[in-house]
Amino acid sequence: MPLNYTNSIPLHVQLKEEIEQKIFSGTYYEKIPSERELMEEYHVSRSTVREAVRQLVLDGVLKKKPGKGTFIAPKSIDDWLGNLSSTSETIVRMGMIPGARLVESKIVNVEAQIGNKIGLEKAYFFKRIRYANNSPIGIESHYYPIEIGKKLIEFDLNKESFYELLENKIGIKALSAEQVIKAGKMPKSQAKLLNLNHSIDVLIAERRLTDINGNFVEYENAFYRSDMYSFKINLSRKFNH
Repeated sequence: MPLNYTNSIPLHVQLKEEIEQKIFSGTYYEKIPSERELMEEYHVSRSTVREAVRQLVLDGVLKKKPGKGTFIAPKSIDDWLGNLSSTSETIVRMGMIPGARLVESKIVNVEAQIGNKIGLEKAYFFKRIRYANNSPIGIESHYYPIEIGKKLIEFDLNKESFYELLENKIGIKALSAEQVIKAGKMPKSQAKLLNLNHSIDVLIAERRLTDINGNFVEYENAFYRSDMYSFKINLSRKFNH
């Protein structure tokens, strides 16, 4: 579709905004169209396309790979430690669109390693792929007491946030958590779901959630792409006077 030639905003700026919008909406995934395709779609010159792309590269939105094309640069999903927030809330805070796909849900016998952490022999298990702007960023596995899991499964877990459901639909308040974050390898079965090579390092996050009375609510074991997910924490040093 042509740009607005009567607008006072330069064409390369209009094109830059159009490309950026299509990236954030997920219309352009992994890479953008070629120079020729953009020229034909928007009825602009090669110099206009190149200037728009140049600015997006400078902004860190795009990156050029000689001989291969212009690709969308992964945008880091920053999760601030110290605040208990859902993955969806973190993605929204970064100006991106969250998404999820439920790939497994069932009652399981809890393996001893996890059972020792949650005090259960059986639990309701959920596994979801998490997305930001339609790009897969991680896999989250959740264990809940069976009575909580039976309530969660009644909702559309491809759309809903677990934390939102726990707080607003199931009525579990004052959640607190213990979390461990480390680097490691993703199992081949998990890496396949994200179309990643299992040999690359990923971020591994484990989180145990309790209610105000200290009752176990959720155990999460998650793998996140290290090129798209990072954790931040604000630190301060106290001095003795």
